[in-house]
Amino acid sequence: MRKVALLWAFIVGISFPSLAQKDKKASEVLDAMSKKYQTLNSYKALFSYAGEGGTYKGDLTVKKAAFRLKLAGQEVFTDGKTMSTYIKETNEVNVQDYDAGAAGDFNPTKIYSIYKQGYNYKYIGEQKQGGQAVEVVELTPEKKNTQITKVQISVNKADKSVKGWKLTDKTGKLTTYTIDKFTPNVAVADSYFVFDKSKYPGVEVVDLR
Repeated sequence: MRKVALLWAFIVGISFPSLAQKDKKASEVLDAMSKKYQTLNSYKALFSYAGEGGTYKGDLTVKKAAFRLKLAGQEVFTDGKTMSTYIKETNEVNVQDYDAGAAGDFNPTKIYSIYKQGYNYKYIGEQKQGGQAVEVVELTPEKKNTQITKVQISVNKADKSVKGWKLTDKTGKLTTYTIDKFTPNVAVADSYFVFDKSKYPGVEVVDLR
């Protein structure tokens, strides 16, 4: 169960940023990031997750409406129509119709546009992360009593890709995601985003459709 919670913590994390108040500098940073992602046909991001449960490595690949996420012994596949969630520990996969609006509007294929409504934001400043210059924007929800109370997004100043983000929840717990390697326009077949049970011997398929 802890690993399931970890995976969905990632999902909620990258779905959070939607913005409202207009801090000019923050808007410039986010618009540049948006423009960057809109020019990509696909991308791959290797990342680190750090929270109360420890530190983990993850892998996200996105191609148009499809994505594949690997984190903490689990994999999520979607081709934009069907979502399959594989749990290594139990050798089980749950298959369901993909709802792009589920899990708090989680959709990593829309990372460039999820910031456009619903939250306040401000420019924090320029920092160094991993030897690279990043620009940090802080987001806070307009609604009260939300699970996540603050998010800081770091955008690589040079190439405008997302370098990482920090989430603070209503209990004060901090969760950090850091992009260790970002590769734009990776060559990846459409079949990569579809769960192939022949590659997982003995897997139990739970069809929830």
